[in-house]
Amino acid sequence: MHKTSTDLNVEALTQCSPESLQAQPVVEVVLALGSNYQAEKYLPLARERLAALGEVRLSTAFQNPDFTATTQLPKPDYNNQCVHLVLTTPMRLQQLQQTFKTLEGDCNRCRQTKPNQVRRVTMDIDILMIKLASVENSLSKNIVYLPTKNWIIMTDRYPFKAHERLGIKELAIAHN
Repeated sequence: MHKTSTDLNVEALTQCSPESLQAQPVVEVVLALGSNYQAEKYLPLARERLAALGEVRLSTAFQNPDFTATTQLPKPDYNNQCVHLVLTTPMRLQQLQQTFKTLEGDCNRCRQTKPNQVRRVTMDIDILMIKLASVENSLSKNIVYLPTKNWIIMTDRYPFKAHERLGIKELAIAHN
């Protein structure tokens, strides 16, 4: 029986910088998706592409105001959703990050903006947490990758935003 995320004490989890884990094989990942422009088009496209990488579980999609908006510079709301992805084949973290950048580009993500221009984000994919692969039965020709026991939080994304905490809780991420 899996423990639900209410048993997952996020504060007690290991935190690592993504730079320190670039070469490590990842088997599971929790992502935050965000879009403030044509989300009805780009969120389904991102979810479809992610499903091609493995088994996907989704949280509820939330609509949130852009926390950087001001009365002088209003900004469109974001549509956010968390994704738990169990990869069919382990990928190095660096490869996974590049895959997500490519997916953002496939969603017409434009990173260049002019000063005081409202930033239109078609798709933003952030890695919140990962589970690394552990190798079992490495003496045989068939290497078996199993998830390590604990989740690792990406320090560049912590502390989590409220909608990310809710998404993780809703996904009932297991802490074995």
